[in-house]
Amino acid sequence: MKTFKLIIIVPLFILLGYFGIKAYHYAKAYENSTAQIAKKSDASGLAQGKIDTLTTAISFGLIEDTSKIVLDKLKKEQKLNKRLSHKFLYYFMATLITLLLISLTCNLIVSTLILAISSLISLIFGLINPILMVTIHKNVEHLGDVILSFESKGLFGSISKLFENNEYTVASAILLFSVIIPLLKIFVLTFTIIFKEYKFSHNLITFFRHIGKWSMLDVFVVAILLVYLTSNSAEVSHAQIQIGLYFFLTYVILSMITTIKVQKIIGA
Repeated sequence: MKTFKLIIIVPLFILLGYFGIKAYHYAKAYENSTAQIAKKSDASGLAQGKIDTLTTAISFGLIEDTSKIVLDKLKKEQKLNKRLSHKFLYYFMATLITLLLISLTCNLIVSTLILAISSLISLIFGLINPILMVTIHKNVEHLGDVILSFESKGLFGSISKLFENNEYTVASAILLFSVIIPLLKIFVLTFTIIFKEYKFSHNLITFFRHIGKWSMLDVFVVAILLVYLTSNSAEVSHAQIQIGLYFFLTYVILSMITTIKVQKIIGA
């Protein structure tokens, strides 16, 4: 029975990683295609588009409207990449749920290890995927809807940007509580499961239990930023949550459950 479960669990973890990688691939492709569309939709890009449209009209269609052709192609790619990134995100979540259901049939130690590994995988994809996409645009006479700026950031990109803007306190806090401590927490939890008989395991779990609530600091920062941008009275900002946030939220939930299970293992 144990061998049978192992045969099922290992391929599921491989699938989990595969779906996560595919989701990341298409999320980055969606980010790149959106960035190219934004570039084509800035003032100079729209002006060039007007010229190409006029040239096509004057030549009675003999000269193709290359700007429109390129823009239409990019929009198709953007739509496809977005759909595929969410598709593989759903596959990831479905595989994760399957793993969690199987863990319910395992003993406490094995089920906790499954949770710990799952939370680590979720954290990694939460860190590398984009979490928020922000577009600033304005309606300009004769040009139309001009995109003034476009940014898509993940946790690492946001931290880097904060450091570049000399926001050292905020950047350091997010780096500490959203990257360093979560990684350490998972490794400590796994270590504690294996070496549960040692006294210092209890102290480590107690420590991480007290600081665990700070793991969502970056989520709160993103939420505040999103509310601010979407409530802009001039209606020139558009913020869109990306799949990285869902991966990270999944990690937060799994790590909380893992901590509770580890406490039961060591009798804390």
